[in-house]
Amino acid sequence: MPQLNKYKRYTITSALPYANGPLHIGHLAGAYLPADIFVRYLRLMKKDVVYICGSDEHGAAITIKAKKEGTTPQAIIDKYHNQIKNSFEEFGIAFDIYHRTSSDIHHDLSQEFFLNLYEKGEFVEKFSEQYYDEEFDQFLADRYITGTCPVCSNDRAYGDQCENCGTSLNPTDLINPISTLSNKTPVLKPTKHWFLPLDKYQPWLEKWIDEKEGEWKVNVFGQCRSWLKSGLQPRSMTRDLDWGIDVPLAEAKGKKLYVWMDAPIGYISATKQWAIDNGKDWQQYWKKQENSDDDACLMHFIGKDNIVFHCIIFPAILKAHGDYILPENVPANEFLNLEGDKLSTSRNHAVWLHEYLEEFPGKQDELRYVLTSILPETSDSEFTWKDYQARVNNELVAILGNYVNRILVLMHKYYDGKIESSEAVIKLTDEKINEELGGYYDELGKNLESYRFRAALQNVMDMARMGNRYLTEQEPWKAIKTDPEAAKIALHNNLILVGHIATCLQPFLPATATKIFGMLNKDAIAFDQEMEFANGHQLNPAVLLFAKVEDEAVEAQIQKLADKKQEAVAKVVAPVAPAKANISFDNFAAMDIRTGTILTAEKVAKTKKLLKLTIDTGIDQRTVVSGIAEHYEPEAIIGQQVSILVNLEPREIKGIMSQGMILMAENAEGKLSFVAPIDNMHNGAVTR
Repeated sequence: MPQLNKYKRYTITSALPYANGPLHIGHLAGAYLPADIFVRYLRLMKKDVVYICGSDEHGAAITIKAKKEGTTPQAIIDKYHNQIKNSFEEFGIAFDIYHRTSSDIHHDLSQEFFLNLYEKGEFVEKFSEQYYDEEFDQFLADRYITGTCPVCSNDRAYGDQCENCGTSLNPTDLINPISTLSNKTPVLKPTKHWFLPLDKYQPWLEKWIDEKEGEWKVNVFGQCRSWLKSGLQPRSMTRDLDWGIDVPLAEAKGKKLYVWMDAPIGYISATKQWAIDNGKDWQQYWKKQENSDDDACLMHFIGKDNIVFHCIIFPAILKAHGDYILPENVPANEFLNLEGDKLSTSRNHAVWLHEYLEEFPGKQDELRYVLTSILPETSDSEFTWKDYQARVNNELVAILGNYVNRILVLMHKYYDGKIESSEAVIKLTDEKINEELGGYYDELGKNLESYRFRAALQNVMDMARMGNRYLTEQEPWKAIKTDPEAAKIALHNNLILVGHIATCLQPFLPATATKIFGMLNKDAIAFDQEMEFANGHQLNPAVLLFAKVEDEAVEAQIQKLADKKQEAVAKVVAPVAPAKANISFDNFAAMDIRTGTILTAEKVAKTKKLLKLTIDTGIDQRTVVSGIAEHYEPEAIIGQQVSILVNLEPREIKGIMSQGMILMAENAEGKLSFVAPIDNMHNGAVTR
């Protein structure tokens, strides 16, 4: 938790989205909505803060998209940068700058970083064997290689990461690698690259990250410790690519900077551009100051798949450079699922932000509310359209909107919307309500500063619940007949409470807060300002803040997802995917696949996808770690016959030595099924 009074400046970043496709709600819940809430809170606390983001426009993902669409990488980044930028703006994400890594200022700074490390001798230059596509006559970037993940057996893992289990990989880790260019098995060829020796920085990283225990979220700290425990290895900071930032060395012609070196530097180059545009000194937000008390507080908001890059690789780069501050916190979120399934861009199983904005015009805050309510802060969470409807109708409409509307309507009904008091200024006079309100403010601040945004939003909603309860207790519509002054005081107190709710809503539902301040005919105020009204103040007419979401709208969205799923299945069923490259009979015969039976099964601690299995192979009993925990309960598969590759080289997974791999079939929806004989066979029967 940052000590707000310790820092004079805050540099807040959200992960740079790849400019190769639109945004979906998983992106928002992971990196952008939490950061936006936190930044808006800092601004309400009158802190000096710059909020930085931009499009990540380099790397193999861009070139792959260009090839698929039959166009150029430049056309792809121009198209999606503009779409993403517009979606962010319309949704209300309040970046100070949304920049581009294709800009000259970014290219120059990235090359400057590389040369700084190169001239200090920080890089290890070495030849290594990397995959090469002989048909296309080129080395393959990590994302041009797919294969089977050695951890969870996902057969569509990329050369840099398995998007199923989140494991960071090297291409040579993949089982049965395939080039996405030719759909053939690539060969290994030597090539020279410049490696950052992460192993050299391991002792420092261990000490630095250990100091974050209790401050960083448990999911972030745990993943970092797991990475360090497995031992860091040198990582190449250059690539054989034709799209990206040139390596600024004469001997490196044709090579580009690794996208995960240049992308985080994009935070700095964007800040430089913002400073130029606004007459600021960018170095105050990124570089160490003469007096360490003047250093800025750097924070990265990201999704779980980016933890290693922001908590290990980028800090190592900054440490090697020496002039820059390090992140104080990296409050990463876990994954958001959708309607009982994982969000998937490849299967089009997503709620795309630009489509939501078109189909639900003016309902940005409704989506902000629902996503904040279910943020995957320390574990995965799920978005469903029925839950969206229930939260909007039962909470925003029935609690918050109803309370605000009732107060404004009653003020206009009885007093024509005008403050009439014997006091020059009206304030909250009910001591009990004032004390309860102060408690909510305290909890709100603690939760926001601890990145518990779900709880913080509930603090604000509890203020509205308190207001509804207080209004019901006071019954000013009855008191107006028997004690007009008491009725007036009650409504004035409720009006002040509405103003406090609007103030506290600003980080979460900025458009709604603006509407409430508009009805109150007041400028928005910061957290430390008094909420009061002058005698004679005129309120504006009441307007409804929210409308109910009807069943038809929700059913249409559910059907839309079902249609997309059918389309994805049809694409997979259709013979469009080319077969893998031929192998010799000898290669096939080298695989020893046998029938086995699962004797025991248990979940692997601190994982969601892995089961530890004991399998009778007919020749022995052995342990196999398999990524099927999300598809099968352990007790349900004991006695299940399986096909097992018994001569796969053993591999340690999460501290368990796995001795083989069970074969699974996977359909277009990601459902797994055991590959097993129809007839019951004896254990050890050979698959031929």
